[in-house]
Amino acid sequence: MSNLSHVLVGLQQERKRMQQELRRLEGAIGALKGLVMRGNGTRVGGIRRRPRLSVAARQRIAAAQRARWAKVRQQKKAA
Repeated sequence: MSNLSHVLVGLQQERKRMQQELRRLEGAIGALKGLVMRGNGTRVGGIRRRPRLSVAARQRIAAAQRARWAKVRQQKKAA
């Protein structure tokens, strides 16, 4: 019976060690997920996203880009 109790204690210690190792691995996985970026600017897991632009902001950006292109076309005609 003494051997059986030693085996039981050893198995319990091994279980505790494995649980600690799993917690450490989960922490490492979580940290890596936070670092990996997706192509659209969001992080894996949706932790950080680019703010959405309002319709008015998109219109202002488009108008500014059209003005820049008009300026480039004018310079080409003058040259």
